[in-house]
Amino acid sequence: MKKSKPIDMNKIVVFSGAGVSAESGLQTFRDSDGLWNNHSINDVATPAGWQRNPQLVLDFYNARRKQTLEAEPNPAHLAIAELEKKFEVVVVTQNVDNLHEKAGSSSVIHVHGELIKARSSVDKDLIYTINDKDIKPGDLCDKGSQLRPHIVWFGETPQNLDIASEHMKTAGRVLVVGTSLAVYPAAGLLKKARHHAEKILVSLDVEKKPYGYTWLRGKAVKMIPHIVDCWLEDRKVR
Repeated sequence: MKKSKPIDMNKIVVFSGAGVSAESGLQTFRDSDGLWNNHSINDVATPAGWQRNPQLVLDFYNARRKQTLEAEPNPAHLAIAELEKKFEVVVVTQNVDNLHEKAGSSSVIHVHGELIKARSSVDKDLIYTINDKDIKPGDLCDKGSQLRPHIVWFGETPQNLDIASEHMKTAGRVLVVGTSLAVYPAAGLLKKARHHAEKILVSLDVEKKPYGYTWLRGKAVKMIPHIVDCWLEDRKVR
């Protein structure tokens, strides 16, 4: 039987969702004023939509890329990066923006892809960093296929779940922020955290509070800096 690795009390895993980015002015997909009100999921976030109208999909994500690159990290992103002064920190994010990286976080695992990257439409492992460039019809990968957004669409398998899971299992602290925990299988990662780890969930709303987590209801920009200050100063989070 394989022995579990011990938890590391100096290691923090931050699991972030769209609520963190929303406070930097980026629309979420699920809120009442979110992006889905203007676009059908089936049209812009499924493989079938891509096959049916790739121009629409490219236009949608090109616009989102511009919006993302204009956004700035908010106090929650910046506070999370500050944790690296004292702890090993791994950020596991459902977000496709690069705000954690902009804030200074050095280890960020994206499970739903990244807007600043494109990938081959025939080989999911053939990925290119494009930064602020648009993806246009006729832009090809090295295998000659059309480039597509490096985004995990509905019906596709999230990325890096195994790596994220291993980090969850060894973290002494887990901080979950800005997610309703409604999107699976990514939300299932929270169950990988160990019993003795300190586990905190910060969110305005949640589908169901995961077992063993302390739920602090509030906005990320207010709650996260407070939690980070407590951990950096070895104080109990209240």
